[in-house]
Amino acid sequence: MDWKSTGAEREYGQPMKPLDISPGRIRFANIFVSIFAITLTAETSLLSDQTRSAWEQAEANALDAQQAVAFSRRYAHGWLSFADVETGLLPRRISGDAYWNAKDCAADNFPFLVLTDHVLDDFYLKQTVHSMLQAERRLTTRVDGLPDTYDFLKQGFREETVQWDNILFGASEYVKDGLMPITEWMGPTAWEERMLELLYGIWRHAEVSTPAGPIPTNNIEVHGELLQSMSRMYWRTGDTRFKTWCYRLADQYLLHHHLLDHASIRLRDHGCEVISGLSETYLIASRQDPDRHARYREPFHRILDDILDHAVNPDGMMPNTYQPSKKGDMNLGISDGWGYVYNAYLTVADIDGVPRYREAVRHALENIHKYLDADWERGGADGYADSVEGALNMLNRLPVDTAFEWADQSIRKIWEKQRPDGIIEGWYGDGNSARTSLMYALWKTQGVAPNPWRDGLQIGAVEREGALHLWIQSQDFWSGTLRFDRLRHKDWFRLPVDYPRINQFPQWFTVSDDDKFDVQKDDRSVVILTGEQLRAYALQIKPGQNVRLLIKRHTRD
Repeated sequence: MDWKSTGAEREYGQPMKPLDISPGRIRFANIFVSIFAITLTAETSLLSDQTRSAWEQAEANALDAQQAVAFSRRYAHGWLSFADVETGLLPRRISGDAYWNAKDCAADNFPFLVLTDHVLDDFYLKQTVHSMLQAERRLTTRVDGLPDTYDFLKQGFREETVQWDNILFGASEYVKDGLMPITEWMGPTAWEERMLELLYGIWRHAEVSTPAGPIPTNNIEVHGELLQSMSRMYWRTGDTRFKTWCYRLADQYLLHHHLLDHASIRLRDHGCEVISGLSETYLIASRQDPDRHARYREPFHRILDDILDHAVNPDGMMPNTYQPSKKGDMNLGISDGWGYVYNAYLTVADIDGVPRYREAVRHALENIHKYLDADWERGGADGYADSVEGALNMLNRLPVDTAFEWADQSIRKIWEKQRPDGIIEGWYGDGNSARTSLMYALWKTQGVAPNPWRDGLQIGAVEREGALHLWIQSQDFWSGTLRFDRLRHKDWFRLPVDYPRINQFPQWFTVSDDDKFDVQKDDRSVVILTGEQLRAYALQIKPGQNVRLLIKRHTRD
């Protein structure tokens, strides 16, 4: 059974808290129990029950996806009502902060308006976010393509003079947390162009001398963000400057001023980025520079080992900060960025063949169900959003049934915070909640995004034994296409492997152009479609009509 496509079943004997489940899931649970209460006497009966279970799970997933989509759409329309009248830009908060800035507004809120409109194919939102991008470039760009804080009351820059540390930090945040997730989902767009403009602009100001060469700043968070974004843009563009700059930063933390020499290390945002960033550059070195890979190996493994030996608790969870080589103090809080840090472990485990690192990730996933009520960032929606995001990225690679259940329960902790007008908590972090809700919806559909994805449309999927069971129903007449996901890591970024990385959207059921698929709609005859045809599968649904699509990879000549 493929656990990454179900998530409702549990591992027998594992203690769990009561589930907060929807009526659709209750119906599925009753059917599930009824099926297993029957004594199966023939293989044909078993197959029938397995098929029924898959369709019931797909229907339950459709209800979950529908809630997730409605949440993100309400968020988008709610925040747009607070956009500045003169510029169209979003404020930092809905009250009290009458200004736009790059590190918060552009990095954590605006990008998820963009992704909401493109995942859901919302025409109104699409037009709006394109106008906002144009306004941002026109009004906030201060020097070398880099943005600065824009004051709505002054209708100009908030600071009279250029504050380079603030500008470089804001630009790096905008790149990694804002423009990168857009590009991970959408590929080459105007947002990718903006990202490249910012990266090149940042490195025009590499004025800090180091043994490895000049770098733009001493800020460790900026270094981590640049390592991540430039590693991916190196594969994407082939521009060797990105690789050179990545090596320059990695040399700092692995060869010259080792990360473990720092007095403390943050294992949540505003610090943990460098660990994942180092793993992305480590991958480049392993593929293209064997000598550098060999020099990096021992110092990088030493960082990962020290975290496992001194920072994590018995369940594999991490504190917000710890002192290297000293047992971590869990009184310093529990990091909602645990999944971000574990990205590096899975990447290095695959590169160097270290079972201990992979098992450390699995151990954390097997215990995350104990942290349903964890105090992620003092119980705020953003803390839950980051934790669930990191978990789904791990679960896409290491499926654990109890962790999927935890994700099902935790997403509701976010949803219940939304106000009737769509606002969640009224600050820029609301965008991260919408991001995770979209990611959750795409897990429930196995990456299939209907075009358009209206609130009244229910779509859910389960992949079982190589077959995708796709269940669809609409409250109103619906006509559109089903967009099946592609191998975005390969098609968009030209990555050699789909390694785990922050701000990606996990790939579930993927379709390549030249693949062939057997597609059966309801009880009709099977038709053979290419991947290109399947990614634009046209469909019409009458009000209340159920449609079932069974899709298998074509194996016959």
